[in-house]
Amino acid sequence: MDKFKQLLGSRKFWAALIGLTFVALQAYHPDFPVGEEELTNVIYLLVAYILGVAIEPRLKL
Repeated sequence: MDKFKQLLGSRKFWAALIGLTFVALQAYHPDFPVGEEELTNVIYLLVAYILGVAIEPRLKL
C-alpha cells in the first residue's frame, strides 16, 4: 500500500499519465483538436519534465 501511495504522489507518474491520455485521445478520436505536431511537442515536453524530475535529486549535494 505504501508503494501505491508513493506512485500516486509521484510527479513523474502524473506526467506520464497525462501524456498517455493525450496519445489515447488522439488515437481514438482523430478529430481531437490537437494536431499531430502539437501532440509530439507535448510528449517531448513531458519526457523532458520526467527526465528533469528524475535527475533533480542527484543534483542536490
